[in-house]
Amino acid sequence: MVKSSGDVVPFQRAKVVAGLAAATKGRGVSDEALEQMATRVEDIVRLNGSEVSTAVVGITVLDELRLVDDVSYLRFASVYKHFDAAADFHRELELMEKSAPRADANG
Repeated sequence: MVKSSGDVVPFQRAKVVAGLAAATKGRGVSDEALEQMATRVEDIVRLNGSEVSTAVVGITVLDELRLVDDVSYLRFASVYKHFDAAADFHRELELMEKSAPRADANG
């Protein structure tokens, strides 16, 4: 993996699992679901080769969390995207609402 500094570091699945676990703490997400999410993230990393950026890993984790639990997604996003004000949460919630599939979209 390539960090934003340009340093190349090995992928650490344990870090992904720890980040997912922290984001989902107290949200009723099973250990099995965490492992499945981590596997999907790891698969994306492998498909992108050794030059995958840590940004791709972070976005992939966000995508996984978004599918499982909005609160967990916001928790992870607040750290990953360096939220420092309530307005950051508000902006992210607006983005989530705009990108959410509508139940009545097909009829």
